Amino acid sequence: MNHAQPGILPPVPAVGRYVFFSLAHREGARDALARLAPLADGATVVVALGPSLVAAVGAAVPGLREFPAMAGPGVEVPSTPTALLCWLRGSDRGDLVLKTRLLEKALAPAFHLDRAIEAFRHGPVDSDHGRDLTGYEDGTENPEGEAAEAAAFVQAGGPGLDGSSFVAVQQWVHDFDAFERMSPAEQDNAIGRRRSDNEELEDAPEASHVKRTAQESFDPEAFVLRRSMPWAMGSRAGLLFVAFGKSLDAFEAQMRRMAGQDDGIVDALFGFSRPLSGAYFWCPPMLGGRLDLRQLGL
Repeated sequence: MNHAQPGILPPVPAVGRYVFFSLAHREGARDALARLAPLADGATVVVALGPSLVAAVGAAVPGLREFPAMAGPGVEVPSTPTALLCWLRGSDRGDLVLKTRLLEKALAPAFHLDRAIEAFRHGPVDSDHGRDLTGYEDGTENPEGEAAEAAAFVQAGGPGLDGSSFVAVQQWVHDFDAFERMSPAEQDNAIGRRRSDNEELEDAPEASHVKRTAQESFDPEAFVLRRSMPWAMGSRAGLLFVAFGKSLDAFEAQMRRMAGQDDGIVDALFGFSRPLSGAYFWCPPMLGGRLDLRQLGL
């Protein structure tokens, strides 16, 4: 789509790095973002701004808000707001490390690098979708083509907004021992698909992930564009869940149902995985090969 950051639509890369920054000096934020704009091509560096950062520079983005903490029967979904996220995409992990240093220097001293999560593509290289570390394909129900653009990007919002996107980001950690104690049939029922051929189970339980997040079952329909990647650090690993949308409403509707807030039925994913974080961001559009920050007055 014209003006969209070009790294959002393609499949996930071989390796990724999610770099989270906090705002250390509010008075330097505008200058730091001006230095960031020409470095972020939107393809190898996808930039996302948090609500607190947009407010700090005296601007507003219609529809942008903080991630709401949620709770359901026996589960919690935390809110961990962050000022700025850079999603680095590539094929060489070393290149991403060096690019992180470049961004960190450009953003200093206004921004502080809080953490970087190393992510990677898992599964067959010839597939359009990667796999979660549980072995199940991720993003099977993603819209495609024009439907993907309609779901993921703002349209008819005007200059500085058209082509932008909202994104929800959560780090989920898996309990592999709990997952491995389940029989293959129990695992398939938890997801709602057969791992062997990725076919949806017609008689999947209501708690299955497929049933909880069926995008066409919401009113209005809740379509998002998933671009999630597995992560690993030491003995811990899981999924960096990333969902782009024309607004945050579709993701939030799905998350509330997963947590059991709609009908008391909790998504079976919570039986072997839990979210450690949750944050909302706005991805500015592009103009002339650099970030278009007109909405922020830059």
